[in-house]
Amino acid sequence: MLDTVTLKKDLQRSEKKLKIRAFLLVLPLLVFVCFTFLTPVFSLMFQSVENSEIPTLLPNTVQEIADWSGQEAPSEAVFAALITDLTAAKKQNQIGKLARRINYNLSGARSALKKVARRLDQLTPPYKEKVIKLNKKWGDVKIWRIIQRENSVITSSYYVAAMDMQYNIKTDDVEFKSEDERIYLSLFVKTLLISLAVTLLCLMLGYPVAYLLAELPLKYSNLLMILVLLPFWSSLLVRTTSWIVILQSQGVLNDLFIFFGITEEGDRIRMAYNMTGTIIAMTHILLPFTILPLYSVMKGIPKSYMQAASSLGGRWLYSFVRVYMPQTIPGISAGALLVFILSIGYYITPALIGGQSGQLISNLIAYHIQQSLNWGLGAALSTLLLASILLLYWIYNKMVGIDKLKF
Repeated sequence: MLDTVTLKKDLQRSEKKLKIRAFLLVLPLLVFVCFTFLTPVFSLMFQSVENSEIPTLLPNTVQEIADWSGQEAPSEAVFAALITDLTAAKKQNQIGKLARRINYNLSGARSALKKVARRLDQLTPPYKEKVIKLNKKWGDVKIWRIIQRENSVITSSYYVAAMDMQYNIKTDDVEFKSEDERIYLSLFVKTLLISLAVTLLCLMLGYPVAYLLAELPLKYSNLLMILVLLPFWSSLLVRTTSWIVILQSQGVLNDLFIFFGITEEGDRIRMAYNMTGTIIAMTHILLPFTILPLYSVMKGIPKSYMQAASSLGGRWLYSFVRVYMPQTIPGISAGALLVFILSIGYYITPALIGGQSGQLISNLIAYHIQQSLNWGLGAALSTLLLASILLLYWIYNKMVGIDKLKF
């Protein structure tokens, strides 16, 4: 009995040592993933709610305006607090940062604030009439409502803007913008539809190719597999620009159509710089990501299954649909999920070949991060995109089951 207990304890200690050793081996990779992936993701998500500029640079103004009714321009005390805060911010060279933040919520606020900042040395009490005279926006309640509302270091205004909504000036209630001002929700829907179209096209084109690769003798299938992998050996930028040459109005494809009499010279088909070009180029680029999972699954299906179905009297098409295709569902699921997730965040191809109608939400995120420098809105759009992908992944897991995937 004692020997059995001792043996169990020795076995537990041995297993514990093995687990610690395995964890130490994986630890460098875990640290690398946290540093290069998780940290930037959570940092970007924090940017979508971070609001340090107004409460930090306008502390006195935020305090004085807390009890303001919002019906008319605030009192002299609020204007005096504004001048005090702007003077301190100017000494810290933070006026530009503050002006940019308020301008995110109200167009034209940047020039109004900077104009006052330039005249700080010339302003003397009472300040209210003099500040309003410098710029009429200071007599409007809109800019003051923004300062009063954004008085916390955490804000939801970026998510409100990302969902094509705005705050009502009179009541501060959240409401949708007018139809002609809505941008992001329709672009989210278009991104999902384009990603779905690319995924379906990749499955339609990739399934026969994968089946051919799996059925051919090894020496031929290896040669064709090299052709499938060949696009990975060239730059994504090169492949995208190649499609521009092929699809543009004066491109190779239109010249061939005219040569064979399919179209006339004046009826050249516009296939580049629109949604059509985006779908074609993305389908070509992402097609190998569908073929490879399908091929790996099909290669493992014994040929005897189809032979047995045929010997039992089943026609080829019927046997293929009832016997062969159900066994390829793990490959279909893996290829579809992989292509859909890649396409929903695609950036370079839509940016180069998509034109105005072929842009995806990722292009607008890049615009806010790189050009408008509205990192908060860009981060909010990114977080919503990530949330939508996770939601679709959860729905997929419930309907199909993630355990059926096979890469």
